[in-house]
Amino acid sequence: MSAPTTFSVALHNETATAQLMADLALLVGPGDVITLTGDLGAGKTAAARALIRYLAGDEELEVPSPTFTLVQGYELPPLPVMHADLYRVEDESELEEIGLSPLPDATLVLIEWPERAPSAMPQDRIDIALTHRPALGSNARAADITGHGKSAATVARLQALREFLDAAGYLDATRKRMAGDASTRSYARLLREGESVILMNSPQRPDGAAMYNGKSYSAAVHLAENIRPFVAMDEGLRVVGVSAPAIHHYDLDHGFLISEDFGSEGVIEGDPPRPIAERYEAATDVLAVLHGKTLPETLPLADQSYAIPLFDTEALLIEIGLMPEWYLPDRNAPLSEEKRAEFFAMWRELLKKPLAAPKTWIIRDYHSPNLIWLGDRTGIARVGVIDFQDTVLGPQSYDVVSLLQDARIDVPESLELTLLSRYIKARRAGDAGFDPAGFAELYAIMSAQRNTRLLGTFARLNRRDGKPHYLRHQPRIWTYLERSLAHPALSSLRDWYLANVPPPQRPPKA
Repeated sequence: MSAPTTFSVALHNETATAQLMADLALLVGPGDVITLTGDLGAGKTAAARALIRYLAGDEELEVPSPTFTLVQGYELPPLPVMHADLYRVEDESELEEIGLSPLPDATLVLIEWPERAPSAMPQDRIDIALTHRPALGSNARAADITGHGKSAATVARLQALREFLDAAGYLDATRKRMAGDASTRSYARLLREGESVILMNSPQRPDGAAMYNGKSYSAAVHLAENIRPFVAMDEGLRVVGVSAPAIHHYDLDHGFLISEDFGSEGVIEGDPPRPIAERYEAATDVLAVLHGKTLPETLPLADQSYAIPLFDTEALLIEIGLMPEWYLPDRNAPLSEEKRAEFFAMWRELLKKPLAAPKTWIIRDYHSPNLIWLGDRTGIARVGVIDFQDTVLGPQSYDVVSLLQDARIDVPESLELTLLSRYIKARRAGDAGFDPAGFAELYAIMSAQRNTRLLGTFARLNRRDGKPHYLRHQPRIWTYLERSLAHPALSSLRDWYLANVPPPQRPPKA
């Protein structure tokens, strides 16, 4: 059991309380428990309210004190929250009646007056003790924050985050929650004197247990497990003319950075969302320009260097292995050992061509959620790229597939073919030896690889990580997969998939 970790914060007013609770909200998640102690009027409910409003992204959200209801629940965008007040609890047996014994799973729980039921408090928790400090001002408080058990690391990280913000000059900034992604990173906008910047929290964390030749999934397929690749690639992209956000401050050891805010104007429009052709053309041109350059394989990083990983055969096979590992069991179609061997043998052979092709930087998730439109810039600089920490060295066709077969929105086949032709034309203009037919084959192979992996990834995000909303993308992924399997070079793979891989369930129509 970790020793408790404690640090103290002076809170001069409610704004300071809101800033502290927003910082804490950036670091906690489902299953965490935060207790709030202090005399009547010490600010316990104000602190809970600030955290709930931050997570809701709504400063006006009605958050009453649960003194009389005892428990108040909130279904907020990132996670469910339960806010409890035990002041009127006379016996711990009452906790079962109000849904606090046992504590709910996958919920962030805030508990005022935990001393009314001390033995019911979990070993892993964050305690915030609030006290009046009239010497600092009539509304001033002090918060003593203690992390117990596994939560000791969270409190240590909170202290490091506060010190980072202070050193960067943003401790007094207003925090605005930003939606996260499928990773363990979290983000906030920091607003100060008319300026807006992005705070990234990127904890050192592997994705999964060491199940792949002694490595976690993220290590085996070269996904970033810390902030260092992001910082190195950011500067690398900016040097070659790609609009990556300028980084103003970073802490490589703790995984915090503050960067330029590109805003939120994307490359899609409408409901359901669809590509804006002009913006997709510009995003395609970014790749054509990038792939026409000779790019370094090692980049400077602070006082050291960063070697971009190679997207090798084993990494590609582990990725597509997510289909038999997660997707096929979900569809009641697990593979026999013989069929698994066939699957991987076919793929090992099929991947020989793309792995022998010229290599470039593969940004990897080069698609609509990660592209910001910068209309005040010109040319390819109009496309802001914000997700590139997983960059690897590999075949040029990969990112073209990421963009033109967008995992999260429908790209009409006609637009896909138009943009693919645009890319090929631009490449031929810069290199007379560029082979369009050869590239089209590599495009089909990497499309099949990527979409095979995505079927498994989205099944895993649902079953392992409790994120069922990703399942709605599986029918789209299947459509893209069918397009790529139509290429003559993939005829054997197509026949095998038809015999062994059932299509995803389509969600019921609204």
